[in-house]
Amino acid sequence: MINPIFLLLLLSSLTVCSARDKNKNPFTPEAFLIRYWDNKITNNSPKPHFLLSKASPLTAVETATFAKLAADNTLSAHLSHFCSAARLLCYSKPLPFSSERTSKDAKFAVYNNRNFSDYGTSRIGGLHSFKNYSDNQRENVPQNDFRQYSKASTNHSEDFISYGSFGNAINDTFRSYGSGAIAGTSSYKNYAEPVNGSDDLDFASYSDDARKRTQSFVGYTENGNGGEQSFAGYGKRGNETENSFQNYGTSSNPTLTGFTSYGEDGVRVNDTFKNYANHGNNPTNTFESYGDGGDGSVDRFDTYRVESNGGSDSFQNYGKGSNGADVDFTGYDKSDNSNSDKFIGYGKGGEKQSFGFSGYRVNSSFAEYAKQGVKTFTNYKNESFSGIMVKKWVEEGKFFREFMLKEGTVMAMPDIRDKMPERSFLPRVILSKLPFTVNGVNRVFGVGVGSSLEKIVMDSVSECERAPSQGETKRCVGSIEDMVDFATGVLGSNVVVRITENVNGSKGNVMVGRVNGIHGGRVTESVSCHQSLFPYLLYYCHSVPKVRVYEVDLLDPKSKAKINRGVAICHLDTSSWSPSHGAFLALGSGPGQIEVCHWIFENDMTWSIGD
Repeated sequence: MINPIFLLLLLSSLTVCSARDKNKNPFTPEAFLIRYWDNKITNNSPKPHFLLSKASPLTAVETATFAKLAADNTLSAHLSHFCSAARLLCYSKPLPFSSERTSKDAKFAVYNNRNFSDYGTSRIGGLHSFKNYSDNQRENVPQNDFRQYSKASTNHSEDFISYGSFGNAINDTFRSYGSGAIAGTSSYKNYAEPVNGSDDLDFASYSDDARKRTQSFVGYTENGNGGEQSFAGYGKRGNETENSFQNYGTSSNPTLTGFTSYGEDGVRVNDTFKNYANHGNNPTNTFESYGDGGDGSVDRFDTYRVESNGGSDSFQNYGKGSNGADVDFTGYDKSDNSNSDKFIGYGKGGEKQSFGFSGYRVNSSFAEYAKQGVKTFTNYKNESFSGIMVKKWVEEGKFFREFMLKEGTVMAMPDIRDKMPERSFLPRVILSKLPFTVNGVNRVFGVGVGSSLEKIVMDSVSECERAPSQGETKRCVGSIEDMVDFATGVLGSNVVVRITENVNGSKGNVMVGRVNGIHGGRVTESVSCHQSLFPYLLYYCHSVPKVRVYEVDLLDPKSKAKINRGVAICHLDTSSWSPSHGAFLALGSGPGQIEVCHWIFENDMTWSIGD
């Protein structure tokens, strides 16, 4: 007897062509959504295209099929089909290893969501160029392992550009790059930038045992959001090499980072490390062993944890046991609000060395500094800031004052781009049958106990279950129908949803053009909805009383041409906000003393009463 579930799936695949034609088929979730919207909202305001595009792509047959599976608690057995058809964020199993050996120069352009065991081993001369390995994985959870790149090459040059960029809850490993190589040049750019969460982001060995080689690494997990990452072994046992490393974990949100063994046991090497975990938000950083055991080396470290917010740090062993080294450290933790810093071992046990250190500050402990060879040691501060509000780094333009919304004002625009993975809402008939607990989501979606995706799910569930703030009404919604119900429940049926038109001007300066105050510029109430990272598209929606909402033409400051139409919301009552809120730290003042404005970011939205 044929299983009725599989019969429905078969019918779905046979009718997919006609069912996907949403303009003609009235039974799709999007068609139902439009009817639902028009029934609930009484005005004829436009429906944002991006919101409709997030409607479930499932056909009517697929919707009925998966709803029954969810009701029977058997959906997890069909997870792969469900995630693919519904456009969700789910784990994928690692694919088998692939081996690529070449006898001539190679330019590898695109390599996606795969494992790689060997590329360019023992090459003599020539060039290897590798671009776009597992890039743009916003729609899934990549798991990649790259085992060996350009091992034991001679006078060979390599370019590796972009590994695992735009990943979400990624699990990427790079095990060996250019080990034992002689002469030539090596360039590596953009490892996992930017990513949302990382369960195992590991780079194990870069150019160990190399000789007379020039190497650069630019961009490791910059602009990341959560997760854990480690880097072990950069240029160990190098001989007359020139190594540079720039931008490790800069501008990242809470992360756990580790870096072990940079230039260890090098002979006459020239090492430079710039920008480690700068501008981070509550990072936990551990750095062990830079230039230890070097012989005649020149080591430079430029800026560690500059302008970071909170977190804790441990830096151990810079130039330990080196001989005849020239070592300098500039800018360690140039922030006013560190939680805990420890620096242990600078030049300890070395001989005939020259050391310099400048810029080491708040809440810090320093132990075992070299007793001889010190040429400079400046700006060491260990001060108590108990009870004093200190300024943390907040992206320029993220918050601003209402008076700045005046035609002709030039102001910074923050990065308003949506960095979340591309997912879809679920039809309410399926959503209502799925559990909304960490264990329940784990059971259905197989996110993995202890994985980064489980941590992300836990954070999202916790935020949704958090008690509302004073005067706040909140709800997390996984369907557009639920979002419409919440917005109309708070504001009534005459509501309009507004979004920022595009991302032009992001991370630059913009000029304010024509300003339109919504609801006549009067004080009103709105409902703001912000994305949460979850297997399906989930929005955190909450009522925001006592606000003014503006639509603003944004112009290019030089040409004065219109480049965007932004939506800004100004909170007039900030009395219940925390004194440490980023808005006050960026703008000054405190709770209840000023209004605070911000832009609506890409794919977020605000609902307000129609005019």
